[in-house]
Amino acid sequence: MLNKLILPIVETFHSLQGEGAHTGRSAFFIRLAGCSVTCSWCDTKYSWSISTKSWRSLDNIVYEAIVAQQEGAAFIVITGGEPLHHSLKDLCHRLARSKLPIHLETSGVDPLTGKFDWITLSPKRHKPPKLEILRACNEVKVIINETTDLLFANSITRLTNDFVSPPLLYLQPGWDNIEGYKLAVDFVRTNPNWHLSLQTHKWLGVR
Repeated sequence: MLNKLILPIVETFHSLQGEGAHTGRSAFFIRLAGCSVTCSWCDTKYSWSISTKSWRSLDNIVYEAIVAQQEGAAFIVITGGEPLHHSLKDLCHRLARSKLPIHLETSGVDPLTGKFDWITLSPKRHKPPKLEILRACNEVKVIINETTDLLFANSITRLTNDFVSPPLLYLQPGWDNIEGYKLAVDFVRTNPNWHLSLQTHKWLGVR
């Protein structure tokens, strides 16, 4: 049985949120290791596997979050990999000591664990998200590389239409994908419920 007080961590860092509704805000990132979703276009493939050297204590992670808060971080982002491959209940409980809002970035393939102030769902058409995550999320961010991705985005719209509090909807072109940029821009221009998200941290050359 794994120790609940440790998690496999790829990296932690203090930077700016580059995507979605909180673009441009100071954030402390916690990137967990492990992902079975394995998108071919993923830009963090180094986070897929879990190294024996990557396990760190929750108290160590919380200490770094508190330091980031003192240095100006406005919130915490738990990302991956796929963070919900792990139980996040204990991590979230301890991170509350930092007094920072806790955000989650997930593909939604696993049950929700932990308590979050903001959930970004980035669903994948080859591994659709659980409905409970779609209902709980604050924003949906669909990555666009080809026309089929737009059909998937429309299927997400149909699912959220009846929600009492539907999430914000974002299309994000795949990085350095000219077709994806054109498809996303044209779609958002003609579909007012959708917003365009760009990986602004990459354009700015920040982490």
